[in-house]
Amino acid sequence: MTQIVLTFFSVVFSAVLAMTQAANAESEVSYAILGFEDLDGWDKDDHAAALTVFRNTCRDMKDPDWTSLCNLASEAGNARQFFELFFRPVQITNGTDGLFTGYFEPELDGAPYKSDRYRYPIYKMPSEARSQRPWLTRRDILTSGVMDNRGLEITWVDDAVELFFLQIQGSGRVRYPDGSYIRVGYGGANGHSYRSIGQEMVRRGIYSPHQVSAQVIKSWVRRNPVEGQELLFHNQSYVFFREVSEVPSHKGPLGAMNRSITTMRSIAVDPDFTPLGAPVWIEKSGKNPLRRLMIAQDTGSAIKGAQRADIFIGTGDKAGQIAGRIKDPGRLVVLMPIQRAYALLPEAVQ
Repeated sequence: MTQIVLTFFSVVFSAVLAMTQAANAESEVSYAILGFEDLDGWDKDDHAAALTVFRNTCRDMKDPDWTSLCNLASEAGNARQFFELFFRPVQITNGTDGLFTGYFEPELDGAPYKSDRYRYPIYKMPSEARSQRPWLTRRDILTSGVMDNRGLEITWVDDAVELFFLQIQGSGRVRYPDGSYIRVGYGGANGHSYRSIGQEMVRRGIYSPHQVSAQVIKSWVRRNPVEGQELLFHNQSYVFFREVSEVPSHKGPLGAMNRSITTMRSIAVDPDFTPLGAPVWIEKSGKNPLRRLMIAQDTGSAIKGAQRADIFIGTGDKAGQIAGRIKDPGRLVVLMPIQRAYALLPEAVQ
């Protein structure tokens, strides 16, 4: 009986603690309405380019205030005037510093059929992996033969390491020998938690934290194929794909709004703070400062917080190299419809 009582109070205490932490997190969120003159570099941006990207996804925003603005956007002639007339810049903070990173769409070399060169399959998700959570680990999927002779291969690529990083990104293009492409997108996962290979290399003493990057990991795995395979098995998570044939190869991959995202105009955000589809002014510091109006069209598991964003750099190796170097401070300011912006403020301020 004593154990039951103690267990009961432990559960109650945990629940109260969780509610208190949630309330504290909520109380940390603050909103400040700015003027467009407060946005560094606003007058120098290409507002027409941002408006074009905004139009691509605003029709999927269902709230009436966004819907009416989307209708106006379709007829707007002066892009800068449109944003300044119908929006107000809102800086949302929740107690964390601003952080910008970059992401990209990998491009792999592949073929529709297996050969000596193209021998690493990109798999569709098997039905049992959807019902069993978690399903098999990465090691089991690749070594047990469970995927063989089932027609689950979407296509074949020539590099197992690039395939591993394709799974981390979640989508990519495969270039065929004849110059054509197919695009694959996230199709599900085996249910195991992602484990960082970079952190594991640091833990094993292979590299120091400041030395680890995607390129460093790839080079090390290729130089040490046996140990490298074991290192990749450390990440038990395995991502499956689907062919995204509805997106032409010259357009960007699908974002969280199921629309193509645009190089250097789309960002991934935390939708708990920033509405998907909203225009967002970013002021990224660092080696290559960036002042630009972006559109929040994507999300990511590591993108958490009101002042956190991931910039879509583009497709291919060069974009990947640029994206991998971005880890910069700064701030982001969300452009909200006027009434919605003022509704965020405490009553005493309005």
